[in-house]
Amino acid sequence: MAIDVPDDQFDALVQQAIDEIPDELFGLLENCVILVEDDAPPDQPTLLGLYEGVPITERDSSYMGVLPDRIRIFRNPTLAICDSLEDVVDEVNVTVVHEIAHYFGIEDDRLDELGYG
Repeated sequence: MAIDVPDDQFDALVQQAIDEIPDELFGLLENCVILVEDDAPPDQPTLLGLYEGVPITERDSSYMGVLPDRIRIFRNPTLAICDSLEDVVDEVNVTVVHEIAHYFGIEDDRLDELGYG
């Protein structure tokens, strides 16, 4: 059963998850924005988050003057799978870490091993 969480509270949970990322790691994020959106792309409606960009492990000297990478966290799919506010907090934390890890070039298989799948 889905839970209803007001938009501003969900946004605050995403911010809280971001704030819990160690400064040493978060400080390495460059040219990347984190956004909260209501819905995932139509072709992937159950997606909770999405990293769009070039992971730092794949960048070379020609990587300059590009638009920021984006991390998108999707509110409605997240709420649809959660039964409690505690579930939402946990899911948001996992999703934020998961998508930031993609920025650093960590693949889904490794994230699954680490418990962030």
